[in-house]
Amino acid sequence: MDRITLDLLNQNHITQRQIDRLISRGVDEGTVLFTLIKVGAVSINFIKRFIVEQIRTGKYDLSILKNYTFIKEAEVLQALAEALHIGFLDLDSIDMDYKLAEKVPLNQLQKYNVLPISQDDLNIVVAFEDPFNIEAQEAIQRIFPRKPIKVHLATSRQIQEYLFKIALKDSVKELVTNIRTELRTIGSIEEQQEASSILQLIDVILNACIKSRASDIHIEPTEKNCVVRTRIDGKLSEIFIFDKDIYPPLSSRLKLLANLDIAEKRKPQDGRFSATLNTKEFDFRISTLPILYGESIVMRILDKTKALVKLEDAGMDSESYNKFLKGLSSPFGIILVTGPTGSGKTTTLYGALNELRNVEDKVITVEDPVEYRMNLIQQVQVNAPVGLTFAAALRSILRQDPDKIMIGEIRDQETLEIAIKAALTGHLVISTLHTNDSISAIPRMIDMGIEPYLISGALVTVQAQRLVRKICPSCKTPISIPESSLEPYRHMIPRETQFYVGEGCPECNGTGYMGREMICEVLPITEKLSSMIAKGASKEDIHKQAVTEGFIGMFENGMNKAISGVTTFEEILRVAKG
Repeated sequence: MDRITLDLLNQNHITQRQIDRLISRGVDEGTVLFTLIKVGAVSINFIKRFIVEQIRTGKYDLSILKNYTFIKEAEVLQALAEALHIGFLDLDSIDMDYKLAEKVPLNQLQKYNVLPISQDDLNIVVAFEDPFNIEAQEAIQRIFPRKPIKVHLATSRQIQEYLFKIALKDSVKELVTNIRTELRTIGSIEEQQEASSILQLIDVILNACIKSRASDIHIEPTEKNCVVRTRIDGKLSEIFIFDKDIYPPLSSRLKLLANLDIAEKRKPQDGRFSATLNTKEFDFRISTLPILYGESIVMRILDKTKALVKLEDAGMDSESYNKFLKGLSSPFGIILVTGPTGSGKTTTLYGALNELRNVEDKVITVEDPVEYRMNLIQQVQVNAPVGLTFAAALRSILRQDPDKIMIGEIRDQETLEIAIKAALTGHLVISTLHTNDSISAIPRMIDMGIEPYLISGALVTVQAQRLVRKICPSCKTPISIPESSLEPYRHMIPRETQFYVGEGCPECNGTGYMGREMICEVLPITEKLSSMIAKGASKEDIHKQAVTEGFIGMFENGMNKAISGVTTFEEILRVAKG
């Protein structure tokens, strides 16, 4: 039995009878405390107060929290900070003074896991993971002899993350020094943009982000720094932090690469550029947005090989793939891919285009923007300022004698009307729509002003999808999930199912996840469903009929992936529940 449960028992906060009852019901000894909290025998707030008291009196070490993932370390530290009358810091929510941290040797900061944060006229604020480490406090105080240090608490994970960023900053210190030297010695703005050191820095940033499997790069100026964040498996994390003076030449050079106006900083701009990194060619779609301290720059990394991805390789199970493929083989009609922003709809559309493109058919797309360039397909880029909207482009496309049409996104009634008419007049149309599930696409189209009889005649297949993070294969480990958590989903989960999680390792940057995969639901529109849509049947009735025809919902599809060990039970609940 775990340490905290034993101590609670010894101090009469829980009884042996409660523990025996849970074990007799099949609860694992290691999850007794979690189950006691879940059933309300003890409150999570009481457990936090109990842990704080044990830490304060020296009976527990802070490392005990690592054994209890359901107890949030930040909340316990916050309560501990209050008990010790010191401050608690959420490092992600403050704009840190990195020049202060540079005054302390990095190996010293790493040894004690501490981080100088800021200073005022009286004190220097330093974040510690352990407020009782007197040796660490004395060592940092010796480095700042003129001002007393003010001890604050922060989570060990956050301090380590920021020390890693400082180490990265150190690795490009020479490059940053060269940039500053070039900026001082070069007079004109044009020459500054061409300075070789800034190009080297851009190369370092792009390579680091691609190496870490990023999909987007965010360059953001703050009051004191220039922050580079990267989106990996759908989550943003900071990767570089530079001093504020590096931001102007960096942003100007990126805008120049994308053929943007470097003098225009008051309105958003969009562009793209290509670069070859590690013998592989990438396209970067760049967007600038004026913000308080400059311009936020976001670059979408477009790996050309991803445009050629097969649908089954994107994680579509064989049953869903066959249903979707049957829809694509239809000579006419409309096929919709639905889901929120960032759910992989565009990748699915390109996967569908791969299935459709051939020499015999004229395939035309209208996109905003064109993300991947493909052979045998005529791609139209929307250009609203000159009147080339989705609807205007679609009208012209229909005069080009197309066989198949792909619309990047249906955003308004006019576009939807033309798409439906095209589908009814002998064209196969594939597009995306923003709805949470496949059946919701039908009432959404009715809400947009399309008559139900037109929808029933045109609609062939609707697919809804999400992306879930896959467990890192390098640190995949079995996990025991309390029966109380599994109970609501028992009809989907066999009794002997073994679930897995990623413990976190260098390969996955400690996240426990590596890569993402699709979970989906595919709704083929049968004659019976078509008839129900034409008669204005409710969403609930359509769902009941679909289930009788073998429809498998996205949550169940995702749960099957968790059962097979591709992803975690927790990830499916996060992404697909409700």
